[in-house]
Parts: sequence; structure tokens; C-alpha cells
Amino acid sequence: MTEKGVQQAAAERSAGARDIALMVVAAGALLAGMWAFYHYDDVEAAWIRWLIVLGAFVAALLIALASKIGRDIWNFIQGSRVELRKVVWPNREETIKTSLAVFVFVAVAGVFFWGLDLLLSWLARKLTGAE
Repeated sequence: MTEKGVQQAAAERSAGARDIALMVVAAGALLAGMWAFYHYDDVEAAWIRWLIVLGAFVAALLIALASKIGRDIWNFIQGSRVELRKVVWPNREETIKTSLAVFVFVAVAGVFFWGLDLLLSWLARKLTGAE
């Protein structure tokens, strides 16, 4: 391996350690916000406690986005939003017809399995003489 390759590998390892450290700090910020919420339960205004949790969440999010892991997750979310826009959603009529078909099938399957259960329990009672 060349010297440049060794330096690049070392840089990738240190970036990985940095990313892990950032994620640990982000998790710590989130836990600190939750700890503060319960620690300051004597505060009369609950909105203040919720504001602390919200602030901790925002801080944790910003810290996490500074890492490669956080940026990768954000890029995945953005890509998911793009793909979601490509989905062709059914109209009202298709939704009603499909839902009705599902309900009918569930009802038919329920009656079938109820009858099968009755038949098998009757057969088991006959075979074991438990009647």
C-alpha cells in the first residue's frame, strides 16, 4: 500500500471515530434533556420542561447531522421523500373497493376457520371420548 493510501485509511478511521464520538455526544444531549425533564419535576410550568426536552432534541439533531452517519441518514430521508412523491395513490373509488374486498375476505376466512375449529374440536371429543 502506498503512503497516500495509508494516510487515507488513517483519515477514514479517524473520521469514523469522530463520527462515533459525535453520535455519543448527541445521545448524551438527548439523555440530558430527558434527565432534566424528570429532575425538574417541581417546576410548575410544564411547558418549560418540554422546552428543555425540545432544546435537547434539537441540539442532539444538530450534533448528529455534523457526523457522516447523521448526514447519511438525512440523505436517506431526503431520498425517501423523493420516492414517496413518485407513488401513484389510489383514488377514493379504488380505495373503497379494495377495502370492501379485504373486509369480505376476512369475514369469509373467519367463518371458515370458526367452522373448521368446531369440526376439529367435535372430532377430537369423539376420538377421545370426552363427550
